[in-house]
Amino acid sequence: MVFWDPRYLIFALPALLLAFYAQWRVRSAYSRYSREPNTRGLSGAEAARILLRSAGLDHVQIEQVPGQLSDHYDPGKDILRLSQGVSQSRSVAAIGIVAHEVGHAMQDATNYGPLRVRSGLVPMVSIGSWLGPIIFLVGLLLAGASGSTTIAWVGVFLFAGTAVFSLVTLPVEFNASSRALQLLRSYQLVDGREITQAKAVLDAAALTYVAALAQSLSTLLYYVFLLTGFSRRD
Repeated sequence: MVFWDPRYLIFALPALLLAFYAQWRVRSAYSRYSREPNTRGLSGAEAARILLRSAGLDHVQIEQVPGQLSDHYDPGKDILRLSQGVSQSRSVAAIGIVAHEVGHAMQDATNYGPLRVRSGLVPMVSIGSWLGPIIFLVGLLLAGASGSTTIAWVGVFLFAGTAVFSLVTLPVEFNASSRALQLLRSYQLVDGREITQAKAVLDAAALTYVAALAQSLSTLLYYVFLLTGFSRRD
């Protein structure tokens, strides 16, 4: 069975370890700097309003949502959604996260190319991420009887969209963090020490997107490995 192939670990284990490390980095950085109060004593929601106004984005609404680190910008509705822990916190970590999400709002306002591409990929990825592996497995099983791997390759193509999505996500997230740090410097919401601390939080979060790409690529390479091996046996 494909799911119990020990060779899968050769492809998956490095990416899985990276994902665990990235999650540890995020939790560690957020836990540490969420206890560091920012110099100006601003809550996340207050900082968000200042930064949005400064960027000429007064039309963007701020909404508090449940969950931890569930913060995100909704480009379809022009809403900046902040988790309760970030919205009400007066920490350096909260300021950094808020600035990052404002960076996404600025990307949306300026029609930032990679963000548009990522948004366009969402429908395909939402289907391909779960349908691709199913079609791949069915195609691989049928190939044993028919000798044709065409259906399995269709599954690979559908799943490949997740890897493309993860790849396009990297410049989107890195650029948002770059904009965030520039905003914090320009409007002096934090001092030099706090900039370094906010950057540590954003860098840790960015690593999770690198890990997501690694996981998608490792699975994709494993699929290709199985199919090319099957073809050689034929």
